[in-house]
Amino acid sequence: MISPDRITPLSARERQNLRITDMRFCDIDTMPKRCTLIKLYTNAGIVGYGEVRDAATRTYAAMLKSRLLGENPLNVDKLFRRVKQFGFHSRQGGGVSGVEVALWDIAGKAWGVPCWQLLGGKFRDRVRVYCDTDVEGKHTGHDMGLALKKRMDMGFTFLKMDLGIGLLINEPGTLTAPLGFLEEMKTCASHSVSAPHGSMAPDQMAGKAYEINTVAHPFTGIRLTEKGLDLLEDYVRQTREVIGWDVPLAVDHFGHICVEDTIRFARRMEKYNLAWLEDVAPWHYTDHYVRLRNSTAIPICTGEDIYLKEDFQKLMAAGGVSVIHPDVLTAGGMLETKKIGDLAYEYGVMTALHMAESPIGAMAAVHVAAALPQVMAMEFHSADVPYWQDIANGLPRPLIQDGFITVPDAPGLGIESLNEELIQKLVCKNIPGVWEETSQWDGDICNDRLWS
Repeated sequence: MISPDRITPLSARERQNLRITDMRFCDIDTMPKRCTLIKLYTNAGIVGYGEVRDAATRTYAAMLKSRLLGENPLNVDKLFRRVKQFGFHSRQGGGVSGVEVALWDIAGKAWGVPCWQLLGGKFRDRVRVYCDTDVEGKHTGHDMGLALKKRMDMGFTFLKMDLGIGLLINEPGTLTAPLGFLEEMKTCASHSVSAPHGSMAPDQMAGKAYEINTVAHPFTGIRLTEKGLDLLEDYVRQTREVIGWDVPLAVDHFGHICVEDTIRFARRMEKYNLAWLEDVAPWHYTDHYVRLRNSTAIPICTGEDIYLKEDFQKLMAAGGVSVIHPDVLTAGGMLETKKIGDLAYEYGVMTALHMAESPIGAMAAVHVAAALPQVMAMEFHSADVPYWQDIANGLPRPLIQDGFITVPDAPGLGIESLNEELIQKLVCKNIPGVWEETSQWDGDICNDRLWS
């Protein structure tokens, strides 16, 4: 039986003898996305909380267990360098990143200090939160404006909405594409038409749906007509009429279309003073981002699917972005995201943080944001999930006040414990089990050396 989590600081001898003893998981759903929570156990009773990137798999973290057992978790950077080769971009970075977060949580608890202190101290006492907002089904820009206005009434001072070809897919004369392809998208690959509020369904990553969902923007053959551009512009005009011009408004999930039409769209949108256009091309097409940024006055943003600092630096050095948008649970964890933000500061590029996870992922992002020299805001996807904060005990209530999260002074992430009763109710039906033993991963050893 595993003992209750310890949060009192360790003595010097206890820190010296501290060792990792176990790693366990629990998948919960409807946050609104599926979240894989991590517990990293130690021989001193301290448990570190981490989280795999939303809609990923615990396997990305479990495969690291044998590389961590018996190690001192306070050597965070040493252990990160040991396992970082097993991460990759997008969700594949979730295992390394989530474990790194759990290591920092242990380190903060062991030393009795918050994670931001271990990252070099804080630049701010509060972190601005921007609220991602969806409107389900067929709707107008006015409807979206009303939904965003409710966010403003809740205290949010920065907004984001989805805007893209999903609004046009059933409007005749708005999109040009190889005949039959748009119908295939609608019937087989709904994720390509409009991003779901929750996690991508498993059937969207198999068969014909997988084929369509993985066709990158330059290769779909989808083009915007002038009628399509008119409808998108009118949508944004209606939205601005409701929310006004004082509040920043960012745009995401445009859809898989070529960079040439993205440029046409961006030029139409300039008059509406958008905060940024996000992920309008695959992040690794650096030349496309340079073309786009040089063709519009709207700030261009990407980064939530980039693993490690090196590819962020390539984009920034090429002049392809005005805003980077790393996710702590993909980028490589807290220290790596701190390094990425520091690079952005040197390049004169704004940092905002992507976050669509549980309070564990949220607090990891808050500590990083506190330790960065500049950060605009952290994303929040769960304004419509009333029990979201209830997962974690020990945080201020409400956690978000007047559109900000106060940076905690409590040790580690600032989470005292997890609400196990609620977690039991939210367990993902397709991935049952709560903190079950994972001994099958204990002996998963191989020669990890990358050179002969």
